[in-house]
Amino acid sequence: MNNLNYFTKILISALLLTPLLLGGCASRSDIDLQDINVSHVEQAKAWEMQGKLAVKTRDDKFSTNLYWLHTPNRDQLRLTTMLGTTVMLLERDEDGAQLMIDGNTYQHHDAEQLLKRLTGWSIPIEHLPLWITGQVASSDLVIRYDNNHRPIQVQSTMTQTPWQVEFKSWQHQSGAQLPRLLELTRENIRLKMQINQWQALTNSTPSSDNAGLSHDE
Repeated sequence: MNNLNYFTKILISALLLTPLLLGGCASRSDIDLQDINVSHVEQAKAWEMQGKLAVKTRDDKFSTNLYWLHTPNRDQLRLTTMLGTTVMLLERDEDGAQLMIDGNTYQHHDAEQLLKRLTGWSIPIEHLPLWITGQVASSDLVIRYDNNHRPIQVQSTMTQTPWQVEFKSWQHQSGAQLPRLLELTRENIRLKMQINQWQALTNSTPSSDNAGLSHDE
């Protein structure tokens, strides 16, 4: 069975049937975070974003809405239909990862492997928080910069089959500059991400690390 076709069927079913109810997931309020403005994206130790994700492989393609909550200790990715119905929820913390899809919950120590095993495609969970904010890891190879010294083409070197990343356009959100559109390719898979909203977050209890950050009123 082609897993991506299977996932596409779930998306179609979610549009036609009663919305799927996925319980047991953390929310931003559970983690006690609040909005802040930052001058540079690296000042944001936590953030949330909303946008769109398009996945294309040799056999299939689909697009969906994407919500991502990132903190130093946890990542939460939610894919929804245009009506807001959750069709997949992926969570990762220091204890491992769990994926909720089609009414079932699966667990594995590696989030990317878990996603690939169940859907047939993968997201570079470890690297994407940096790429979403226009940053690169020390192990990444920057092939080309633009006139503002922002990366345009990047290649990851941590895996045997590297991801190729292209930063298509940029924007200002939450006081900082970050990508609006980026494209990732590896072998026969292509991911397109559009970042519509990005918000820097901090713990509600101020700390010395947040002393130089401005809070939204």
